[in-house]
Amino acid sequence: MQVINAVQPGGDQANDFFSTPDDGPFVMVNLLKFKPFAEYADGSDAHITGAEAYARYTAEVRKLLVSFGGRPRFSGTVTGILLGEVGELWDMIALAEYPSLAAMSEMMRCPEMQAISHHRRAGLAGQLNIRTRPHADHEVVTDAP
Repeated sequence: MQVINAVQPGGDQANDFFSTPDDGPFVMVNLLKFKPFAEYADGSDAHITGAEAYARYTAEVRKLLVSFGGRPRFSGTVTGILLGEVGELWDMIALAEYPSLAAMSEMMRCPEMQAISHHRRAGLAGQLNIRTRPHADHEVVTDAP
């Protein structure tokens, strides 16, 4: 299995992703790798870590996610791997629930998202985004007891 982290999807990859049938709610698994230090295009804030730059993005994207009908599900630091091998572990995993592909697409294109995307680019060395949905025979747990 080949694993390639990226910060932005290529045009064909994004088009293919958003042209699939919109079959309702899904959870996006984000595997994140941060730069050691933030790399803003204007050279500002070079003293903060990539994780700190990405945290600026996350604080705002959570609000956007909710405003588009989604919600953050989980985020945490990757601390180890039990099974399998990768060349280098991701730094963080985040799960975000979206009500539909259309809602995600609209959120990705909105002006508020464009206004915060520089924090994402400054902080991320790369990531994988994996779209998931529950099997029909499995109940989706929406609220923890």
